[in-house]
Amino acid sequence: MNSPTTPRVHPARLTAVTDRPLSRWLWLVKWLLALPHYVILCFLWVAFAVVTVVALFAILFTGRYPRPLFDFNAGVLRWSWRVAYYGYGALGTDRYPPFTLADVPDYPARWELTYPGELSQGLVLVKWWLLAVPHYLVLGFLLGGVHATWTAGGLIGLLALFAGVGLAFTGRYPRGIFDLVVGLNRWVWRVAAYAALMTDEYPPFRLDQGGEEPGGPHEPILRKERPAHGKEEPA
Repeated sequence: MNSPTTPRVHPARLTAVTDRPLSRWLWLVKWLLALPHYVILCFLWVAFAVVTVVALFAILFTGRYPRPLFDFNAGVLRWSWRVAYYGYGALGTDRYPPFTLADVPDYPARWELTYPGELSQGLVLVKWWLLAVPHYLVLGFLLGGVHATWTAGGLIGLLALFAGVGLAFTGRYPRGIFDLVVGLNRWVWRVAAYAALMTDEYPPFRLDQGGEEPGGPHEPILRKERPAHGKEEPA
């Protein structure tokens, strides 16, 4: 049970770690390297929108999100987060994102969402446009307007740029920027899951910074091992 001072565990869980070392200059061409992902994600997000509409009617009449549709949309969000983390949504890894909707346990960026079972048949009509409006206003600032979720703009894009400059000059990803960037992305992906009707858990107006989810235990991401002769330094 969570204590009064412990944040509630959210069903959407976004986690990340920085790879070490990170290239000083690779981030300058990641827009080109990630092009195959961008093309595929364009089609996947069209399918995501169609699946969400189908799911809306399924929830309205049955109170359930069909599991195959849920798994597909969760996979699109998961894929998008990996590409964002590799690219200009974080620049947190140089490991090329895998081409899969499935979870990859040893990848530095992960996203999981608990299958909700029953969902409110009434809320499905209002939560994606009315109830989520306050969050859309916040995300309009964080993302700098309407963006696909694997791209970056606004505050998130600016912070990623600062991180890239830091890498170029020091070879290190500034820890404070990393914690803030991941926290902002965590907010974005919680809202995405809610707006896509995949959970009735209203996204908290709370910036949970850092690579680990607050509020409870979770499956850790595997870190890459550093050479035995060196000591691991903080990000």
